Amino acid sequence: MSTVFTKIIKGEIPSYKITENERFFAFLDINPNAKGHTLVIPKKEENKLFDLDKETYRDLMLFSYRVAKALEKTVACKRIGMSVVGLEVPHVHVHLIPINVMDDMRFTKKEKLSEEAFLELAKDIAANFE
Repeated sequence: MSTVFTKIIKGEIPSYKITENERFFAFLDINPNAKGHTLVIPKKEENKLFDLDKETYRDLMLFSYRVAKALEKTVACKRIGMSVVGLEVPHVHVHLIPINVMDDMRFTKKEKLSEEAFLELAKDIAANFE
């Protein structure tokens, strides 16, 4: 059975897509810790980060780097935090979170954004993706 992330990749579930290539997909988290909280996923389903083959792992990190740089240009913050937890969806996903304090990485504080704000933010981050 496909994960929710595979359904997002296939367009079966809508998302606020930032960018994608043939192997990876980046989109805004709909329950963000902070404005700009982004998920980066491989298109191939794999449950655990360290079960990825070395090439896919490396390329996921390089793709995440590019997304983080675009995010940093778009959202005012002290830095972009990165977390790979993966318990909530059995599909590898990298959380890229604009942070100003350590608590921004705790997954307990959530930011509320309107539909329009999500759409505009995804567009703005995508415009800064290189």
